Amino acid sequence: MNKGSWDKGVDASMENGDGKIEAGKRNPIKSYKDLEVYQVAYWASIEILLKIIPKLPKEEKFDLADQLRRSCKAVPRLIAEGYAKKHQYRGFHKYLDDSMAEANETSVSLCQCKDAYPKYIDPHLCEKLISTYDRVGKQLFRLRQVWKDFRSRQN
Repeated sequence: MNKGSWDKGVDASMENGDGKIEAGKRNPIKSYKDLEVYQVAYWASIEILLKIIPKLPKEEKFDLADQLRRSCKAVPRLIAEGYAKKHQYRGFHKYLDDSMAEANETSVSLCQCKDAYPKYIDPHLCEKLISTYDRVGKQLFRLRQVWKDFRSRQN
């Protein structure tokens, strides 16, 4: 997935029309970088770091901006760190759960930006990013559910 397509969510070639992923349509997962949820979360965090946080008022520098900066960076980092423990069923699940929590926290912070600072922040960009983080949370949940099956196919 390239930088320009991060906001498209699940790759259309992997969907069967009803939003479900078809087995066998994905490229092999050889690294955390091959996980679409990682790619989407990474580029969404870059968008927040470049287009949302710098526009927040100065009084939010050490509160909302700091929290948003930390939570948006945490999502792809936790996915990457968890992937290193992919052989540990519970270990990987813990990191996916933590990543879902950070995605939810990022979504709430974006809602606060949109509602409290519409003069500073583009509300449409916030809505797009909120939708993206909601989708990331769903993708993480689904990844958590199917990981055991994926692991058994690899052996």
